[in-house]
Formats: sequence, structure tokens, C-alpha cells
Amino acid sequence: QVQLVESGGGLVQAGGSLRLSCAASGSIFSINSMGWYRQAPGKQRELVASITSGGSTRYADSVKGRFTISRDNAKNTVYLQMNTLKPEDTAVYYCNAAYWTTSVAFYNGWGQGTQVTVSS
Repeated sequence: QVQLVESGGGLVQAGGSLRLSCAASGSIFSINSMGWYRQAPGKQRELVASITSGGSTRYADSVKGRFTISRDNAKNTVYLQMNTLKPEDTAVYYCNAAYWTTSVAFYNGWGQGTQVTVSS
């Protein structure tokens, strides 16, 4: 069984910064892509940023230039550095990982979510 555990959410004023972390643990053989999604109240879950095992990144247009995704493959951990936060960034942020287990099964897993609230 594989777990994705997020940390780093919280309350911050507009213009501030937060750093989210997500560590994957368990019967992992390898992780392909890792990423962050978010879901605001009344809205669909949307991609914020993703990163492949080779380091290629992809960002939502709304966060380009403000957010940076990175990963530590040795620690099976992905990070999201969020700068110049805006009230519209308020949402529950979910970690996502596409991975192979040691029993040669492929999964697309999700963390439990962490709340990010940006006050104006």
C-alpha cells in the first residue's frame, strides 16, 4: 500500500508565500509523474503543476511565474513553492502521483488534501 502525505498548508496574507510538501511512502517501485491539484469551493479540481521523473514541469497559466514545483526522487517527495499568493489561490491542494508498486501494478494516487487560505 502506498500513502501520499501532504504538509505545509495554512493561512497567509495576500502577497505571502507557502511551501507544500508531499511524501510518498510504501510499496513503491518507481514514480512517474507527481503533481499538485487544487479544488476551491463550488469548482472542479484543476491541475496546478506537475513534474516528471526527468524534471519536466507543467504549470497552470494562473500560477506561472509565481509557483515552482520540484521533487526529490531519492525521497519520493514533491514540493510546491507558492509565492505572491492571491485570494483566488484559496483552495484545498491535493498531491497526485502516478507510480508503479513493487507488485508491478500501476496506480494514480491522491493525498488527503491540505487547505491553503489566502486573505486579502
